[in-house]
Amino acid sequence: EANVRLIVIGQSSYHHIKPFCSLTGYTHEMYVDPQREIYKTLGMKRGEGSNVSVRSPHVKSNTLLGSIRSVWRAMTGPAFDFQGDPAQQGGALIIGPGNEVHFLHLDKNRLDHVPINTVLQLAGVKTVNFSNKPQIIDI
Repeated sequence: EANVRLIVIGQSSYHHIKPFCSLTGYTHEMYVDPQREIYKTLGMKRGEGSNVSVRSPHVKSNTLLGSIRSVWRAMTGPAFDFQGDPAQQGGALIIGPGNEVHFLHLDKNRLDHVPINTVLQLAGVKTVNFSNKPQIIDI
């Protein structure tokens, strides 16, 4: 309806696209950048840039439990793949039409995510009702 493309770019192997989509219900375009070139180009940092404790609306567990779950998924996943650099920070962008950047948020730490519905609203896309759904992503 909004004539926009939603795209996720992950830093792991392409083997993780289907499991990610199954886990999260994500149905739009997804690409991977295992060498993290786009992350570097966009200035996304590695490591924790801020010690401020921020509560992400998309994280369903604390740091210790989330880390244990992430390691377990990596150990039981294909080829013991850790799904990219755990210290790599991501972000959210709204670009276009053309090369115009309308919104840019670079995560400072693993909890510093822009709420999904904020990004969707800014892009003019229908928001998602998360009230009856568990938060979907472990740290």
